Amino acid sequence: MKYPKKLQQGDTVGIVATSSKLSTERISECVKCLEDMGYKVKTAGNLDTVYAGFMAGTGKERADELNKMFADPEVDAILCVRGGDGSSRIMEYLDYEVIKNNPKVFVGYSDVTNLHTAITKNCGFVTFHGPMVSSNMVDDFDEETKASFFEAINADGEYEFKNPEGFPIEVLKEGKATGRLIGGNLSLLSAGMGTPFQMDAKDAIIFIEEVCEPLSKIEKWAFHLRNAGVFNECKGVILGQFTKVENEDLPEYDSIRDFEDVLEGLDIPVLYNVQSGHGKPMMTLPMGAECTIDTETKTIKFKVER
Repeated sequence: MKYPKKLQQGDTVGIVATSSKLSTERISECVKCLEDMGYKVKTAGNLDTVYAGFMAGTGKERADELNKMFADPEVDAILCVRGGDGSSRIMEYLDYEVIKNNPKVFVGYSDVTNLHTAITKNCGFVTFHGPMVSSNMVDDFDEETKASFFEAINADGEYEFKNPEGFPIEVLKEGKATGRLIGGNLSLLSAGMGTPFQMDAKDAIIFIEEVCEPLSKIEKWAFHLRNAGVFNECKGVILGQFTKVENEDLPEYDSIRDFEDVLEGLDIPVLYNVQSGHGKPMMTLPMGAECTIDTETKTIKFKVER
């Protein structure tokens, strides 16, 4: 899987809203933030459009704006401003030929999971599960999040993912495996099963994160993936941040304990406490890239091809 062209100072960054909307005032703050970082900025036309109260336009409107950003020869990279809800509506309107023929740095997380899955599956280039403009960069782009972002999108040769200081990578199941990195937000991965846009788990390393959900929903979505055979097909699992995920009835039975049950009987390596998701710092992962996880060394490494 090829990496897109590196992002350089002076390049043009397109900002898109593929899920929920922004306020008009927030758009100006997003533009200024990126200009202060040394980039030219193009804004999608739907950033403050309102549909159904929470989405940045209809599914077709949002997809059309994203398709235009990929088709625009002046745009070097595309950053999502935020996640939210509603990306499932845009999937049928994406122009995969346009996207495939115009590979660019594409960054987002949360509801953007649908797009990572579809682009890496259909278009043959790496995308990035990383910080978004409004959600992460404008108000609190901390140094560790920033460093991880630029290291990931501009990597050469072999890139080793690093957790922030004070957050050790932990082992749930031992082993070593290599495969394409796929995944993202658990609720989106579960919802995508049975659709043309579901993740291709065969021989892959699956990354999973979630936010603000009771453990009962983690249980339901994770076992949906198990029952669909996803974990029988994959080579390994990386568990990211499970931010504000609680089990009120038995707090000590947390998301990691739950995944012990979900993955019981499967001979695959599993790492957890990987700091990518909805927490801070938020480290960047290259989706679709060749990934090797090794529980003996507690490392996550990527092969970079450009």
